[in-house]
Amino acid sequence: MIALAVAVSCPIWAIVVPLVGAALTMLWPRRATFVGAAATLTTLAVVTALTARIAQTGVQRYAVGGWGAPLGIDLYADGLSAILLAITAAVAAGVSLYGLRYFRAVSVLAYFWTLWLFVWAALNALFLSGDIFNLYVTLELVGLSAVALVALAGGGAALTGALRYLLVSLVGSASYLLGVALLYGQYAVLDIASLGAQVQPDTVTWVAMAAMFAGLMLKTALFPLHFWLPAAHGAAPAPVSAVLSGLVVKASFYILVRLWLQLFPIAVPAPGQLLGALGAAAILWGSIQALRQERLKMLLAYSTVAQIGYLFLVFPLADTVAAQTAWLGVLMFIASHALAKSALFLCAGNILRYYGHDRVHKLGGAARGEPVTFFALGLAGVSLIGLPPSGGFIAKWLLIEAAMASGQWWWVLVMVTGAFLAATYVFRVLGDGLISGTVSARRQVVAPGMAGAALLLALGATVLGFLAVPMDELRQIGWPLVAVRGGQP
Repeated sequence: MIALAVAVSCPIWAIVVPLVGAALTMLWPRRATFVGAAATLTTLAVVTALTARIAQTGVQRYAVGGWGAPLGIDLYADGLSAILLAITAAVAAGVSLYGLRYFRAVSVLAYFWTLWLFVWAALNALFLSGDIFNLYVTLELVGLSAVALVALAGGGAALTGALRYLLVSLVGSASYLLGVALLYGQYAVLDIASLGAQVQPDTVTWVAMAAMFAGLMLKTALFPLHFWLPAAHGAAPAPVSAVLSGLVVKASFYILVRLWLQLFPIAVPAPGQLLGALGAAAILWGSIQALRQERLKMLLAYSTVAQIGYLFLVFPLADTVAAQTAWLGVLMFIASHALAKSALFLCAGNILRYYGHDRVHKLGGAARGEPVTFFALGLAGVSLIGLPPSGGFIAKWLLIEAAMASGQWWWVLVMVTGAFLAATYVFRVLGDGLISGTVSARRQVVAPGMAGAALLLALGATVLGFLAVPMDELRQIGWPLVAVRGGQP
């Protein structure tokens, strides 16, 4: 049993299992539901085993094919990787359960399972990659698969959003690849750990940093490079929107964090302050735009633009006395936003199916017509706003604490204003749903599994508020800041 547990917890299986599942669903589309469900459960077991092993024994390395860095490919799993793998698995469980009933046509369901499992495999590969070129490859695979998922809805709006997303994905990846080429030409190494030990603050390094960060900021949809996100997220099917907002935009941000901590010598505060200013602008502008939307899915899409801004507030705090508090806060925010926003998009899909529309001002009677969905919407909204005891509350509290401890009080004003604006548009939706009204244009009954999936994710965002301590303990395993900059965990 011990040998089996060790074998299952090998990092390679977190990539192989969903990848094989994607291939099998493509070869046997009429068995896609069975194969997809089996692949989902198996991948959940693998990620759980890998996370437990990292927690017990520390950092895990695996040389693919027996050839490790610098000649071969190394998979690298530390506490940061484990957190992102676990978040992805949690959202994946809800999305997979939801997709079982959301897609009714056999052909569409098969396409969904193939593309979704491929996205999951690519995300796991990205979180386990140990060199900057493989990060590019996996990021490109995530982007191309996500584009196909957006187009799955069909229709002009979905195709337009998918093509715009494709263009942005290619431009962002090309910019990142330019930085990779510059660094390889300068240092002749791709492994992040080896490169971090050699990199110098010269002109080539700064140009590479600018190119890589610009491409990743575009793919993360940081203001003002967010123009592609609302159309793509708003037009995609509900489970796809949940994947895009909850997971895909976090992939490029994860790479930003890796590069910031392990690779680039940040000796001046200007880059961090610039990223923080863009994050603050995203919070305010995205929230205001969310308030102006008439469709629920578009409201949630612009809310994602705003919530992404909170992630970038960590950079001006990253090299202060409160750095460790800030990093824990941003990781808590990644997790809580992934769960809460995925739940909200699934709720939006349920409302759209039940009513035949998602116009906010015409949701009268939603609380009575779809009580489970509406309760999940309210619960996820609590985390989005940052009310206790949710994970969103703990995340924002930690970021506020870090800002105050470092003397950068202006970020606190931005976060408090963002929370107030989030409360305004969340309560706007809840208020309209609580108003008594006649359910009109009802088209389809929402399956219990669809409402249950949204509720489970919303509950996860709430329970996360009690898991800050174990998450911090997991984060400290192999924390890059300790090895590279001499920080204290």
